[in-house]
Amino acid sequence: MSRPLLRGVSATRISGSSNDLLDSQVKNKTEKEGLNRKHSSLRFPFWLPFSDNSPSKHNATDNGFASDPFTVGAPRSRHRLTMLFLKSSLVMIVILALTGSFWWALSISTSSRGPIFHSYRRLQEQLVSDLWDIGELSLGASKTKELEFCPEELENYIPCFNVSENLDSGFSDGNRYDRECRQGSRQSCLVLPPLNYKIPLRWPIGRDIIWVSNVKITGQEVFSSGSLTKRMMMLEEEQISFRSASPMFDGVEDYSHQIAEMIGLRNESNFIQAGIRTILDIGCGYGSFGAHLFSKQILTMCIANYESSGSQVQLTLERGLPAMIGSFSSKQLPYPSLSFDLLHCAFSGIDWDQKGGIFLIEVDRVLKPGGYFVWTSPLTNVHSTRSDKEKQKRWNFVRDLAENLCWELMSQQDKTVVWKKTSKKSCYNSRKPGSGPSICSRGQDAESPYYRPLQNCIGGMHSRRWVPIEERETWPSRSNLKPTELALYGLQSEELNEDTANYKTTVCNYWSLLSPLIFSDHPKRPGDEDPSPPYNMLRNVLDMNTRYGGLNAALLEAGKSVWVMNVVPTTEPNYLPLILDRGYFGVLHDWCEAFPTYPRTYDMVHVEGLLSLEASQHWRCNMLHIFIEIDRLLRPEGWIIIHDTTPLIESARALTRQLKWEARVIEIGSNNNERLLICQKPFFKRQSS
Repeated sequence: MSRPLLRGVSATRISGSSNDLLDSQVKNKTEKEGLNRKHSSLRFPFWLPFSDNSPSKHNATDNGFASDPFTVGAPRSRHRLTMLFLKSSLVMIVILALTGSFWWALSISTSSRGPIFHSYRRLQEQLVSDLWDIGELSLGASKTKELEFCPEELENYIPCFNVSENLDSGFSDGNRYDRECRQGSRQSCLVLPPLNYKIPLRWPIGRDIIWVSNVKITGQEVFSSGSLTKRMMMLEEEQISFRSASPMFDGVEDYSHQIAEMIGLRNESNFIQAGIRTILDIGCGYGSFGAHLFSKQILTMCIANYESSGSQVQLTLERGLPAMIGSFSSKQLPYPSLSFDLLHCAFSGIDWDQKGGIFLIEVDRVLKPGGYFVWTSPLTNVHSTRSDKEKQKRWNFVRDLAENLCWELMSQQDKTVVWKKTSKKSCYNSRKPGSGPSICSRGQDAESPYYRPLQNCIGGMHSRRWVPIEERETWPSRSNLKPTELALYGLQSEELNEDTANYKTTVCNYWSLLSPLIFSDHPKRPGDEDPSPPYNMLRNVLDMNTRYGGLNAALLEAGKSVWVMNVVPTTEPNYLPLILDRGYFGVLHDWCEAFPTYPRTYDMVHVEGLLSLEASQHWRCNMLHIFIEIDRLLRPEGWIIIHDTTPLIESARALTRQLKWEARVIEIGSNNNERLLICQKPFFKRQSS
C-alpha cells in the first residue's frame, strides 16, 4: 500500500460541491504553509459536460406543427424552463469563476504585494487544476489507460541482454552475454518486484544487511560461493549480512592494506594523497572491496558481465553501492579514455591472455597516466605457476604484454600483482619495433566510445587530458578543475561555479520538499533507526541528463551520503571526460535504449531538460517508453524529479496516470515557462498464485 504523495494535498481527482472543494483547498493550504516550495498544477482549459435529457427544441405536435418550448402554461414546460435556466446559470458561474481566477492570478503575479497574496494565487491555480480534473474524468479513461504489469518471469528483466536471442543470432558462447539492443527489445509493461520484496534498509545499515528476497540468489549459492568477497556473507533467516567485524569477514581490510603497501603507501587511507579517487572494480563479487573503501572517500564502480542469476551487479546495487553491467567480450566500455585512477580485478575469471591480450589493452585505455592495475589471481602466484607449464606460459604472456604497454611492475605478493601505467608518452617510442600494440590513429582513438568494437591498439594518446594522477589536484580539490583543464572544453571557472551554485539551491529545495514527505506517516522498518542529519533517505541517484555534474557536486557539498550515476546522453555535448576528471562517476547512454542495469536500482531519478532534448531531436523515441524505463530502474517508493518546460511537463503529467505514479506539479518561483513534476512510484506487491 503506497502512501499519499503529499500530506493534505491530494494527488487524486476530487468531486463534490463547489463549497466542499473550496473548503478542501483552504485546508490544504493551511496544512502546507510550512513548505518552502510553491505547488502548482497544470493550467489547462476545461469543460464540464452537462447531459440534456429534454426533448428537442422542435418537437412535432399532433397537428404537425412544432410547439414552442418556452411557452408558459403546462407544468412540464415550466419544469424544462427551470432546469435549462439552472444549467445555464451554473455554466455562467463556472466561466465567471475561472475568468476571475485567471485575472486574479495574473494581477497578483505582477503586484508588488506578491509575498502576501502568493498563497491565494496558489489556491486559485489549484482550483482551476482540480476543476480540469473533474472535466477530464467525465471524458472517460480512453486516453489514460493504465499499463499492465509484466509477467513474473520478467521481474529481473534487462532489455538488450537476451542470452537466448544472442545464441540464436549466432553469437559464440563467450559473447552470449554481450549487450545487443534490437528493435522491439523493450517491454511495454511495468516490472513488478519479487513476491516477498521488502523496501531496502536505509544507508548505512543497508550496506551490510539486505533482504534475500530482493535479489535473485539462493542460500545455497551463498554458502557454495568461494571467492574472496563472496564468502563474507551469512544467511540469517530473511537477510544476507555482510559482517565486517565477524570471523566470516574474509580480510578485505587486510587485503586493501596489502595493496596500499604494494603501491608504496602506509595504508589505504593514503590512497587519496597518492591521487587515487575513482576505482573500476572488474568482476567485483558483491562489492565489498568498494564498500570498505567508501569510508576513505574512494569511489569504486563495480562492473561485471550480465548474469541471469543477477548475482554480482544486482546484489552490489542492492547494498547501495555503485555498479553497472559491462562486458569485455567484444565491445569497449562506455567510458572515456583515461578515466580511472586504479583498476582492480580479483578472481573474476577473465582470461587476460586471450584474444592477443585485447582485454588488457582496454584496461590500459581507461586507466589514467600514472594509474594502477591490481590483479589478484592464482595465475600470478609464482610458486604454483612454476610447476604448471601452461600457467607459466599464460603468466609470461600477461607480464610481457604489460611491459610492452609501458606498465611498471611495482610489486608481486602471493596471488596479487600491482602495475603502474607510465606517465610519459616517450615510453611508447622507446619500445623495440614490433614489440607490443601500436598507437591508435586519431580515427580509432575515440574520446568517449559508445559500445564500439574493442581496439587492438593503445588508446588515449591523442587526448589532451593526458595528465598523470600525481599532477592532478587531490580529492576533494579535484572537483574544482583548474582553468587550464576547463579550457579543454571551452569553459571558464565562472561557468562551473555558477552551475554548482545553482544546484546548491536546487538540492536544498529538493531536500526541503522530500524530507517531510518521506518522514511523514512513514512506518519504521525492522533494523531502521531514525536517521540523523543529513537524513540518508536516498542513496542511489540517477541523473539522466547531467551536464557538468552539478547535481553530484551539490549533493556532496551538502554532506549527503549518496552516489550519483551521471549520464551524458549521446545526443548532448560530451562533457563525460570532465565529469570523470572531477572525481565522479559517469557513463554515455542513449535513452532510446535500455540502461545496462537490473530493475529496482535507484532511489531517485533526476530528469532535467531530457524531454526538451528529445523533443529537439524530433522524438527519436516515445516519451512513454522513456518513462517505462525509468519505472524499471526505480525502486518501489522511489522518487522522480522532472524539470522541463511547462508544455512538456503537462504532457509528462498526463502519462503518470498510465504508469500509476503519484504526481504533483510544482511551481518554480516566478518562472512561468518551467515546472517541476514530482512523482513517486507506488509499491505494488505481486500477488501469490
